[in-house]
Amino acid sequence: MNDKTRTLIFNISALLVLAGAVLYAIPLQIAPYLFAVGSAGMAVTQLTMIRAMEDIRQRRLQRFNAIACVFLILASGLMFKGRNEWIACLTIAAIFLTYSAFTSKPAK
Repeated sequence: MNDKTRTLIFNISALLVLAGAVLYAIPLQIAPYLFAVGSAGMAVTQLTMIRAMEDIRQRRLQRFNAIACVFLILASGLMFKGRNEWIACLTIAAIFLTYSAFTSKPAK
């Protein structure tokens, strides 16, 4: 998968996660499905990214992204069960993703 396709899938998945989280406040039955598809898309794009990273900081940030994707998938499972702990998992994932976004080096 090339970078352009990966970026497109990641952006669409992020919008689906956002839509699922917002629509969950309105009791719609489609909200957990949107969230699950979005979190799966984000996990696929993050976990299939292959880089030859020599910098220990970049490897750590890649692990943070992988952990955040696991928390997103866990949040979608909790959302299907109707439990409110999905909010905590989503918050943890958002913190990891925000941290890795602001501390990573720009691509050359």
